[in-house]
Amino acid sequence: MQVTLLTVGRLKNGPEKHLIDTYVKRCPWPVSIHEVEEKRPIKGVERMAREGDLLQKALKDHGGAAPYIIALDERGKTMRSPDFAKLIEKRQDAGTANLVFLIGGADGYAPDIKQQAHSLLSLGEMTWPHMMARVLICEQLYRASCILAGHPYHKD
Repeated sequence: MQVTLLTVGRLKNGPEKHLIDTYVKRCPWPVSIHEVEEKRPIKGVERMAREGDLLQKALKDHGGAAPYIIALDERGKTMRSPDFAKLIEKRQDAGTANLVFLIGGADGYAPDIKQQAHSLLSLGEMTWPHMMARVLICEQLYRASCILAGHPYHKD
């Protein structure tokens, strides 16, 4: 199963990139990060729509089987790490070839992108910077692999 983080914005070198690289290397699934960015100085609804277009194009360019899309969203479902691991296992057992996690821009997702997602996942009730959200989802992917393998990394 290929895992992709499809994100709005560019990650620069720094501690977040180092953590992401560390967790991605530890994952048993191939994990790629695809970034899209709107560089024009537009705001609000217009920016959200443009970012939606960029995400839509990236999803179409993804190739292969239709991806299973999980959008990170503050209004999404929260879950404990073992439940997240079960979700990953369920997708893997169902033969999902492409599992895509979306991380939108500061204004959120365009409605068509949100509707396209198979599920919405919240990283909790606190607000996280988008770059930290990348770190958190990469860590949770690694944690899920440890839970599924019976590795003692995860303590319950």
